[in-house]
Amino acid sequence: MMTSHPAPALSVLDLVPVRAGQNSAQAIAASLDLAMHADRLGYRRYWFAEHHNMPAVASTTPPVLVAAAASRTDRIRVGSGGVMLPNHAPLIVAEQFAALEAMAPGRIDLGIGRAPGSDPVITQLLRQSGATSDVDRFPDHIRDILALGSAEGATLRFTDGGEYSVHATPAASGVPEVWLLGSSDYSAQLAASLGLPYVFANHFSGEGLERALSLYRNRYVPSEAHPEPRTLLTINAVAAPTSAEAEARALPQLRMMARLRTNKPLIPLETVEQAEAAQRDGSGGLSDGLAVSFMEGARSRWLVGSGEDVASGVAAFAARHGVDEVMLSPVAGSYGTEPLANSPGRIQTLELVAAHLVDPVA
Repeated sequence: MMTSHPAPALSVLDLVPVRAGQNSAQAIAASLDLAMHADRLGYRRYWFAEHHNMPAVASTTPPVLVAAAASRTDRIRVGSGGVMLPNHAPLIVAEQFAALEAMAPGRIDLGIGRAPGSDPVITQLLRQSGATSDVDRFPDHIRDILALGSAEGATLRFTDGGEYSVHATPAASGVPEVWLLGSSDYSAQLAASLGLPYVFANHFSGEGLERALSLYRNRYVPSEAHPEPRTLLTINAVAAPTSAEAEARALPQLRMMARLRTNKPLIPLETVEQAEAAQRDGSGGLSDGLAVSFMEGARSRWLVGSGEDVASGVAAFAARHGVDEVMLSPVAGSYGTEPLANSPGRIQTLELVAAHLVDPVA
């Protein structure tokens, strides 16, 4: 190992990026190819996020993507990072992930979040059928999912004394590992009260990280499945043979995040060449002070550089916050000449970091 800190386990968070000139089929193919690389490289987990109606993001349906990734991999855990529960009925989520657990026993994670994963219009469209959950009952619905997915199932009790048994799958032989996701005090305290593992979404916003972890650990209530608090953290990363290439590959995603945070029109992820040209001539509406300030601030929180530098940064990040697992969001952009059905920059990031932190898979 090329770091003075203990090597944390490595995992992957994937938003299934869609770049200029790429269609959804090619973007999904590239992500499934990346999942297979992560499996061979020794990464622990591979999670798909849930976002809707974004030109640069194709991870709209985590359960579908998890099923596809599970069928193409052998040992890595696959899951959601996360399912945005207010968009779905708890029973549907429990059924989907019980089926996934039956398909890939011992390899399924169910990460659950409370945010909608899109704008108010899409949120209303998602909830038109009524088959969604009340965000104010989020804690109850987490408990429901835990019960529904168990071998014992859940029991409804009626006012007349009658009972009705409900199971997410007829005969569960195992259960998905449930994680609570968030970036706030609320999510940290809820995970602690339920005795669940907790993921702080540091890749999206690092604000409040230390406080959230402190609340989670200090207020943790041990559960049968998890007697001790357990956390992992996400972080954006780009590794390349040279620092110059890494910085270039980071630029498209930095510009996309700046668009999102400054309410600029969203577009497919730029190629490296497009992003560099736009930076030079000030086009694309991202030359104002607010956008530039956001990109500079975001870049300071990302790990961008050589494989050795990023690996050392990952290990130091894990040690600083007392976690034994870090989930990389590999945000390396693509050059226009690179194949549309895979992501050389993201593959390169996983390979270079794993070379320093992961023992080869036998």
